[in-house]
Amino acid sequence: MIDTDRMAAVDENAAALGVSRKQLMESSGNAVASAVRDIAEPDARVTIVAGRGNNGGDAFVAARFLDTYDVRTLLLGRAETVTTETARENWAALEQAGYEIDEVRDSRSLDLGSPDVVVDAMLGTGITGELREPEATAARAMNDSDATVLSVDVPSGVDADTGKGGAGAVDADHVVTFHDTKPGLGALDADIRVADIGIPRAAERFVGPGDLAVERDPHGEKGDAGRVFVVGGGPYTGAPALAGQAALRAGADLAFVAAPERVFEPIAGYAEDLIVQPYEANRLGPDHVDGLVETATDHDDVVVLGPGLGSADETHTAVEEFLRQFDGRAVVDADALAVVPEIETDATLVCTPNRKELAAMGGPNVDDLSEHVDEIESFAADLGHVVLAKAKDDVITDGERTRISRTGTPGMTVGGTGDVLAGITAALLATREPFEAASVAPYVNGRAAEQFSESGLLASELLDGIPHAMEADR
Repeated sequence: MIDTDRMAAVDENAAALGVSRKQLMESSGNAVASAVRDIAEPDARVTIVAGRGNNGGDAFVAARFLDTYDVRTLLLGRAETVTTETARENWAALEQAGYEIDEVRDSRSLDLGSPDVVVDAMLGTGITGELREPEATAARAMNDSDATVLSVDVPSGVDADTGKGGAGAVDADHVVTFHDTKPGLGALDADIRVADIGIPRAAERFVGPGDLAVERDPHGEKGDAGRVFVVGGGPYTGAPALAGQAALRAGADLAFVAAPERVFEPIAGYAEDLIVQPYEANRLGPDHVDGLVETATDHDDVVVLGPGLGSADETHTAVEEFLRQFDGRAVVDADALAVVPEIETDATLVCTPNRKELAAMGGPNVDDLSEHVDEIESFAADLGHVVLAKAKDDVITDGERTRISRTGTPGMTVGGTGDVLAGITAALLATREPFEAASVAPYVNGRAAEQFSESGLLASELLDGIPHAMEADR
């Protein structure tokens, strides 16, 4: 089962893998025609009512596979307003080949005729709510007719995720949907068939450009895109600064770094955009935990815990206590990872171990993580947290779902790229659910690296590449 947003992402990922939307439309149209053949004998009268989007494009293709039927295709609107190039091409093919087609420019002129089958291809899965004209008039005509109604992907006016229909939604007898069933279709009193249209499994397994698409609210206020609170530094200063800056580059509105006072000045000096909050100590210790948890909780911050903290015993004790008290969202990285398997926490964690850190946590001790996906998935299930295991191919799993990110370059073995990844993950965790954030973050990080030379790559260079890497149509 797949919801509409995920289906849109998979379509785009398939295109990135080389399976074009044109190929998918041809397969979808063939599947619609096959469904018509199953419910009506040859020579039956078929009226196709098509919208101006890809849903209509699927139906234009179907018409070409129904030459043994008496087929009319009605386009709701003018041909020049068909919204996608692929759908326009398929409408033009019908026109050039002499198929019976008509443009319905006024809903008052709509005439279904006396069909045996009506194909509802007006609106796809992305459009819900009460139908407007001319779709409203067309839906009434379908519902009032004696014809068998076959809907393409989802009945027009019905929410494919919930099964709820707006006023005047099409009451379909049959639905042919593509690739996988949609959550709301089971609520319909209709025969549902799922057609395999040739989307490769890799389009779901591997993170791709379709996973990037999230629109930022144009009316958003400061903080709506998230606040990231990096708890790091002490022995090291660059790591927390990289994480904080990466969070900003990945879309967070604010980035704070809590660090020992003795490293305040170097961290603050890395970027004027960071807000550095010092505490009196040489390193993180148990005495600082209450204040840090209070700060993160009061402001609903996404915490990055670990960059540059070091592995002193008192620091490990502080990390343990922080995770016991904190119940928000956190990315756990570097030296902080070692305590996670032993701690009971109400926090929502994304853990970002490299291969050695994964093994130290109790996960598989292997060189190629992508060949041991089942073991990593089982480990995450036992751990109870999302795991983003870093390697040449990153493996992301919540114990039930697993994705693989294949972006990046050999130059990413340089120090600091994991700190950048932690910051990106935190920014995405502010606006996405944990597994999704953890899946997209390494894809973005690797994409950013691909913009630079492999030789002599610096982690700080990735910062400038992040915004461009997050563009879905790059």
